[in-house]
Amino acid sequence: MAQKPSIPKGTRDFSPSEVIKRNYIIDIVKTHFQTFGFQPIETPSFENSDTLLGKYGEEGDRLIFKILNSGDFLRKVDDVTYSAKNANTIAAKISEKALRYDLTVPFARYVVMHQNEIDFPFKRCQIQPVWRADRPQKGRFREFYQCDADVVGANSLLQEVEFIQLYDAVFTNLKLEGVTIKLNNRKILAGIAEVIGAENNLINFTVALDKLDKIGEEGVKKEMLEKGISQVSIDKASPLFSLSGSNIEQLDALQQLLASSEIGSKGVEELRFIFEAVAAVGLQSAQLAIDVTLARGLNYYTGAIFEVAAPEGVKMGSIGGGGRYDDLTGIFGLKDVSGVGISFGLDRIYLVLEELNLFPPAIDQSLEVLCVNFGSKEALAALQLVTKLRKSGVKADLYPSAAKMQKQMKYANNRNVPYVILIGEKELENASFVVKNMKEGTQKEYNLQQPEDFIASLK
Repeated sequence: MAQKPSIPKGTRDFSPSEVIKRNYIIDIVKTHFQTFGFQPIETPSFENSDTLLGKYGEEGDRLIFKILNSGDFLRKVDDVTYSAKNANTIAAKISEKALRYDLTVPFARYVVMHQNEIDFPFKRCQIQPVWRADRPQKGRFREFYQCDADVVGANSLLQEVEFIQLYDAVFTNLKLEGVTIKLNNRKILAGIAEVIGAENNLINFTVALDKLDKIGEEGVKKEMLEKGISQVSIDKASPLFSLSGSNIEQLDALQQLLASSEIGSKGVEELRFIFEAVAAVGLQSAQLAIDVTLARGLNYYTGAIFEVAAPEGVKMGSIGGGGRYDDLTGIFGLKDVSGVGISFGLDRIYLVLEELNLFPPAIDQSLEVLCVNFGSKEALAALQLVTKLRKSGVKADLYPSAAKMQKQMKYANNRNVPYVILIGEKELENASFVVKNMKEGTQKEYNLQQPEDFIASLK
């Protein structure tokens, strides 16, 4: 007996309805990418391992899917290395490529390789799948799409303001009101680490802090202790967990707290500019909030960082995020090229829209008209009509065989087809066709040679 097929955990098949809904989100995102002047690029699904490894921190590296070399890959592993059972050492010998973890590092590689072809500042957008060997859970998959927009070659904070506007425009267009765009700055986090005496442990400090919404305050403090951050430093940082007040009040409090830190003060200054500029241009539906515990665990961020939270009441992780990375291209040899970018979490946005019933009612109506098949002669006339309808932009089809009427009507109902066309022997004689409105149960006859009246009624 054949084994029942399956797919890997953390991956999914998508039904026609799901694909249509996903494309609805992608089309809106693409439209706004274009409106804001971003240019599309694409990069390979896998990269050389040395392009990806070491760019996401220790935790990120563990989540990268490695691709085995082709052929007898174990031949390159000597007995001593194999006996040591060190996964990292063996992996370096049997795997030279890996599936991309995100779109940002491959983009940095792209910029370096194509720097002589690019006009700076370069505004790029990219919508492609990425892979992470993560533990699957609601809203977290091992294969998922990212919708990214980045600007490289311009260090103006107006770029951050523009990305906030882009988030606001897309979510407003999706009718997803009440999202909150959270902001922080890695310079502020560096300043906090300096003030509390943990500047030599900045990465562990930010990685732990970034998990506040997942493991809570006590969990974060425990992880900091485990990573070598002293209890004294943790106690000094404790007020950050309960910072409150308006955005400006929180910035004022941070300014006082970080007065002795040059880098921390610079971060506060940058955030204040962004908040004031956004207030000047205004937002349509999104809310803007400072979140000093926001860390965005990726090591390459250097300035402002973003994270978008779903509307209150929806249990979902972030549905977007990003930040400034002032020298990411430097890891590939191109120094002093500033960059900033954001990403839309397509899969999570889909789940939120589904939960809030925000997809257009007829979005998955893939067929407007179905012609019933009464036999070869009638089917040929129906196919000629279907051809005219399609040329007019109507989503039309002909049932492929002269099956029982009940079966064909059931098919139309299952496909949620609003109009069924009947061309039987009588209609052929009269050079006409009958349209049945499936919702209302009414019928109307039209001239077979002049279907324009019917087409007009669909507009």
